[in-house]
Amino acid sequence: MRAKEVEWGHVRIEIRIANPVQRDQGIVVPDALVATGATWTTVPRQLADDLALDIVGQYRVRTAAAPQVLDQSYAYIELQGKALVSFVLVSDTYPSVLLGVTTLEGMGFAADPDKERLIDSELLLL
Repeated sequence: MRAKEVEWGHVRIEIRIANPVQRDQGIVVPDALVATGATWTTVPRQLADDLALDIVGQYRVRTAAAPQVLDQSYAYIELQGKALVSFVLVSDTYPSVLLGVTTLEGMGFAADPDKERLIDSELLLL
């Protein structure tokens, strides 16, 4: 899966996302937005419903539009040959998948803004 396009300093990339207990029934998202300013990965409500993601809590977050309370869940995410079960927020307003830095760093990726792509990064256990 490769970076597809760049939009205002962000990269759009293809990912595969699934319910952690039904990883074989995932959905390919061809244009997830990599946003290094976002802490957590966010998925739209319809995708969370399609994947039957369990809601396990709520978080108050600041978004570009306004502060919101979003549902919390977990999702299995595959990206460029790596996979991870990641904390995700479920949005009723943002229409696409937003890939946050906690998911990227947990998978051993970093954004390379000069070349507008993801690169491997060192995982630290200190």
